[in-house]
Amino acid sequence: MAGCTASAQPSGHPAAAQTASSGPSYPIPEAPSAPESGSVIRPNIVFVLVDDLSMNLVQYMPNVRKLQQDGTTFTNYTVTDSLCCPSRASIFKGQFPHNTGIVKNHGSDGGFRLFHSRGQEKSTWATDMQATGYRTAFMGKYLNEYHAKLTMGTGKPYVPPGWDEWAVGGNAYDNFNYELNENGTVVKYGDKPEHYMTDVLSAKASNFITTTAAAGQPFIIEVSTYAPHSPFTPAPRDADLFKGLTAPRPPAWDKVPEGSVWQPADMKLTPKQKTRMDLEFRKRVQSVQSVDKMIGSLRQTLATAGIADKTLVIFNSDNGYHMGEYALPSGKQTAYDTDVNVPLVVAGPGVKAGQTVDLIVENIDFRPTFVDWAGASAPSETDGRSFVPLLAGEQPADWRTTALIEHHDPATDPADPDYQHDSKNIPPSYDALRTATFTYIEYVDGTVEYFDRQADPHMLKNTAGTLTPERLAELRTVLRGMATCIGADACGRVSRQLS
Repeated sequence: MAGCTASAQPSGHPAAAQTASSGPSYPIPEAPSAPESGSVIRPNIVFVLVDDLSMNLVQYMPNVRKLQQDGTTFTNYTVTDSLCCPSRASIFKGQFPHNTGIVKNHGSDGGFRLFHSRGQEKSTWATDMQATGYRTAFMGKYLNEYHAKLTMGTGKPYVPPGWDEWAVGGNAYDNFNYELNENGTVVKYGDKPEHYMTDVLSAKASNFITTTAAAGQPFIIEVSTYAPHSPFTPAPRDADLFKGLTAPRPPAWDKVPEGSVWQPADMKLTPKQKTRMDLEFRKRVQSVQSVDKMIGSLRQTLATAGIADKTLVIFNSDNGYHMGEYALPSGKQTAYDTDVNVPLVVAGPGVKAGQTVDLIVENIDFRPTFVDWAGASAPSETDGRSFVPLLAGEQPADWRTTALIEHHDPATDPADPDYQHDSKNIPPSYDALRTATFTYIEYVDGTVEYFDRQADPHMLKNTAGTLTPERLAELRTVLRGMATCIGADACGRVSRQLS
């Protein structure tokens, strides 16, 4: 376990940054036995949110797989939008994009500036948890358009309400040569190996855990990495790993779904695109090695501090990512499972070990879940519901059967970090329903797609034409209800109408 204890973790400042280790194998700590459900009141929470991580990367992350063994994995976790800022806004607010008003990464209908101008930061899970006595921390990537030097009229680098500890960057996707706003002071990081962003965040998070544990205060920390978002920069120690690895070729590889309403039927990947994606996939696998190491290190820090049995660890991604599936170059934004069905793993007290849950959970559920753990009630503005009972193995009879996915405007601005330079083939605006067995998508022009994922798990055949008029009307009614619902009660009722 050498090198993974709390005492081995520096503060994360450039002058005392973490020393890069070598080799692909990182220690996986032994998890403590979890107490019985309900035995820990107001647990600590470590929330690791990564950027653009697809399901097919988990197999390369041994610490995440260990987390799955020690906890619960949600197989039908679905994001409200396969785009960074709308998804992250849903997490903070516990609301669908049609209620946050954040539907793009920046501009007049999305991004940090709109989130701020609408007063959204005054009521988030951070303000909730701080009000209940938790010490709160956020480290890494916040919302698109946020930059470390922004003052937002305060006269100093801006820190939003609700945060006791703040170490946040802006356009830091390269993971080197970036700035962090560290509690109101801008700190510059360079291109030295020890300045690699994920390692810096890991060290800072470990320091926060250690100091807060010593003070005896319950805490919640979100560590939000830029990895594995493009340009997929790995830590220098990992840059030569996985030689010869290429992008997976699943059944959907280079195939347009039969009956697609928005893609040309004869669309094919070019040799250049295939070569590029093979390189990109290897870099993505390399870049998540530092994330996986961080998870192992943070769990060891919890153990060293003597609070592992009082702390929940959560692993999640803001959205998924496709690489060649459906003849699409690297990107996201579709309602297909590659882009919207992402990992959610939770381990800790009150969580059943080795459990798989197939009930529908969305990112609107984090805020009410966090507040539930704190022993409080979620604000009335939230659309989601606490999934705490699911972690203990319960299956509430009134749990939702349907997830809503909204994508109101594709990222078509070249300045957007999610602009797909390699292809103009991105879906038009749509709303979609995803259940445990099917996906129904209604595009802005009224065309629809329906995928029976039990018979067609790779979503290769649009069978909307086989649905009866009555079934189509039912789906449209539920979709309209979900796309306009406000509040947990209303959203919950309509989300239970489909079987």
